[in-house]
Amino acid sequence: MIQFLKEKKFEQVIPPAKVEDANNITSEIATNALRKGVNFLSALQASDGHWPAENAGPLFFLPPLVFCLYVTGHLHEIFTQDHRREVLRYIYCHQNEDGGWGLHIEGNSTMFCTTLNYICMRILGEGPNGGPGNACKRARDWILDHGGATYIPSWGKTWLSILGVFDWSGSNPMPPEFWILPSFLPIHPAKMWCYCRLVYMPMSYLYGKRFVGPISPLILQLREEIYLQPYAKINWNRARHLCAKEDAYCPHPQIQDVIWNCLYIFTEPFLACWPFNKLLREKALGVAMKHIHYEDENSRYITIGCVEKALCMLACWVEDPNGIHFKKHLLRISDYLWIAEDGMKMQSFGSQLWDSGFALQALVASNLVNEIPDVLRRGYDFLKNSQVRENPSGDFTNMYRHISKGSWTFSDRDHGWQASDCTAESFKCCLLLSMIPPDIVGPKMDPEQLYEAVTILLSLQSKNGGVTAWEPARGQEWLELLNPTEVFADIVVEHEYNECTSSAIQALILFKQLYPNHRTEEINTSIKKAVQYIESIQMLDGSWYGSWGVCFTYSTWFGLGGLAAAGKTYNNCLAMRKGVHFLLTTQKDNGGWGESYLSCPKKVIIIAM
Repeated sequence: MIQFLKEKKFEQVIPPAKVEDANNITSEIATNALRKGVNFLSALQASDGHWPAENAGPLFFLPPLVFCLYVTGHLHEIFTQDHRREVLRYIYCHQNEDGGWGLHIEGNSTMFCTTLNYICMRILGEGPNGGPGNACKRARDWILDHGGATYIPSWGKTWLSILGVFDWSGSNPMPPEFWILPSFLPIHPAKMWCYCRLVYMPMSYLYGKRFVGPISPLILQLREEIYLQPYAKINWNRARHLCAKEDAYCPHPQIQDVIWNCLYIFTEPFLACWPFNKLLREKALGVAMKHIHYEDENSRYITIGCVEKALCMLACWVEDPNGIHFKKHLLRISDYLWIAEDGMKMQSFGSQLWDSGFALQALVASNLVNEIPDVLRRGYDFLKNSQVRENPSGDFTNMYRHISKGSWTFSDRDHGWQASDCTAESFKCCLLLSMIPPDIVGPKMDPEQLYEAVTILLSLQSKNGGVTAWEPARGQEWLELLNPTEVFADIVVEHEYNECTSSAIQALILFKQLYPNHRTEEINTSIKKAVQYIESIQMLDGSWYGSWGVCFTYSTWFGLGGLAAAGKTYNNCLAMRKGVHFLLTTQKDNGGWGESYLSCPKKVIIIAM
């Protein structure tokens, strides 16, 4: 942000307000403070109309990209010496005092991220005892003190197997035959949450190939550095079920371990033998790769997110190291990189549309639109140009995809993945801007494009009234028992969310006011069901649990906003009264609100210190 303001030579000309008596704040003082904020936010807009912002924090994003580039021999081509220095700076900045790294920059140390970041430092040129403050030695000591890298969770086992510092036989099976199962089965890729589906798609391909990168001297050194016993004596079968207690947020139920053991002992040897390796395994690998190419093409090689990016890129290289698919992947790496004062990191993916929607709504709410016509025009143009204008290519339902025409994504149009809340917030923004004279903000959107956005929002509402994030909820809740990760919960099937439902309510109500004759009955029914859903999932203390922010405060903002848009007030709605009571009782002494990230995993509000 500071760099951006310097490049634009921004200078705040409005002097700061001096408030000596809080009871004597005049309209002029308040308006000047508002105008100062509007000027500052306007200065942060990029030339194409969006607001750049960092969307990072998890510490398992960047190492797999480095591993992929190392395995494929493109590390120094993509990451210059300056890139590598800034990546190392980021890793050093977020090492905990005990020598490890958390799942994210605020978290306690975990085996998953400590092992990944240790290996990343070594690949980027640090010696076994290198890095400021003995960073590598402290990290290695943490790994060994907590049982060694055999205790890394399953995603880590996969990446270590790819590198050659772990054996594939130490991972639970990820058979690519999953992609050729009959669609009527309850366990099928089409019924999975899109992120889970798209992570295990390339993982299953690499597992099915048992792909291992070049065994370099560094890989041999790492084999000796991160385990308590000699590499050749590790019991890989036992390692399949090991996971450090620091990582075991969502331990496997016993039934799942029984399933893995059956697949490991009976199914995998069977599929590896002729003729089944030809009849089934090769066919399954081909189908998995077909899906990978389909997803790559429909996201213009950004993929759905950073975890999938490195895996799909590597799978393309394994299929054809000199192929066009891998080369296209290389060109989109820069979409994920962000440099800040703490170094270079990999974002989950860009948040251009999400951030721009809220920035524009704030500017419109200021009632100072006559002072910033160029800013609003650029922002409106960005939203209009960023709406997804087509569905996924070909027979997209057979590729397990949902409609996307008329939606907005989290990042940009190239990404292609519809998101309900991003669609709703951008949609609402376009409706608000259409209410401002065109000589200030430019021409209105074609109504047909607005109608398409309505179709997207209605299509993502479940029977219970809640709105999902990316796709309709297709899988049964019990499938979460088969969650193969240990570090994440509720990732197997799509779910409904308070935040998405609230955003959809607000957008549809505003649309109904401006276009009262379009799908009126459907929209009214949708709003009624959505309101009932929000009221039904309110917590006993009046809050709502947040899935996309920290956490109860964030989600309560959405819950109350959705109910208020639907005409609910403190006087006529118990849920509103309970929500207001929650906010009043969690307000801090200084007048603000603050909440620890620990509220998310513990699912109880923890006020920030």
